[in-house]
Amino acid sequence: MSEQQTDSTTYKHKGALRLWKAMLCSFSGLRYAYEEAAFRLEIIAGSGLIVLACCMQIESTERLFLIGSVLLVLIVEILNSAIEAVVDDISLEHRSMAKRAKDMGSAAVFIALLNVALCWGIVIYSKRALFFG
Repeated sequence: MSEQQTDSTTYKHKGALRLWKAMLCSFSGLRYAYEEAAFRLEIIAGSGLIVLACCMQIESTERLFLIGSVLLVLIVEILNSAIEAVVDDISLEHRSMAKRAKDMGSAAVFIALLNVALCWGIVIYSKRALFFG
């Protein structure tokens, strides 16, 4: 194809328009993620933890550590939901590799949740005098 006959399906926007389109796609992805019950539950629990982290008398780096661990769960949950959507789009029949992909995505979420527990546990333990006198 010549430059004048650009295939519109492969055309990439440039500059600010590209950023705008990417942002719209991101918001669309967040909207799809919010349709997932697990993501909504993690948003509720995570919001509470983030508010708690902001109210705690801790160093900024510790606060960032706690908030980052919560945000990581949301990121991994979105990726897990994306894996599940692609697997289900390909076929809803039971296939061992499809189950494997979904289980691995679920394991990633589980590890991210363990990370939250570990991060919060470490910070609270290191500041136990603040919390427990």
